[in-house]
Amino acid sequence: MQCPFCQHPSNRVLESRSAEAGRSIRRRRECLKCDCRFTTYERIEYVPITVVKRNSDRELFNRSKLLRGIIRACEKTGIDATRLDTVIDNIEADLQQRSAREIASADIGELVLEQLKPLSEVAYVRFASVYRQFTGIRDFADTLSHLQSADDAADAIPYSTNGSRNALTV
Repeated sequence: MQCPFCQHPSNRVLESRSAEAGRSIRRRRECLKCDCRFTTYERIEYVPITVVKRNSDRELFNRSKLLRGIIRACEKTGIDATRLDTVIDNIEADLQQRSAREIASADIGELVLEQLKPLSEVAYVRFASVYRQFTGIRDFADTLSHLQSADDAADAIPYSTNGSRNALTV
C-alpha cells in the first residue's frame, strides 16, 4: 500500500476494525517515511451477476431493484427495514456462492419467497402474486392452501419434553 502523500511503499497498520456492517475492514495506517496517517478499506470484490429475465433479456443484478419489490410486498406488514436488508443480504450471498454467473429471474424469485415465508404470509402471497403472475382468485387460493398445508405439516412434528422439535420425520 503506497502512502497517498509521498508514495512511499511501506507503512504500518495502527488499528483495524470492522466497517459497513461487517462487509469491510477499516484500517488506519501510518507512513514509515513521512509519518502521515491515512485510512484504507478492505472489501470483498464480487463478480457481477447477470439476471436472465423471462423474455431472455439479460441485465446486471440490481440490489436496489430487488429491495423495492420486497418493500412493496411488505408494505403495512410491520417488518422493519433491517430485517429486509438481512433478506437482501441472504439472497445476495446465496447468489455470490453459486458457480454460475447467470441466474434466472425465476431462481431469484424463489429465493425471495423462501426468505419471506417465515417473515410474513401476507408479504409472501403479495410477492408470489406478482412473481408468479397470478391471473385469478384460483391462483391465490392455491397458494394459500399450499401455505396452510405447510403450516399443518410443521405443526404435526412432535415436540420433545423440553419443547424442542424431535428429529423425527412425519
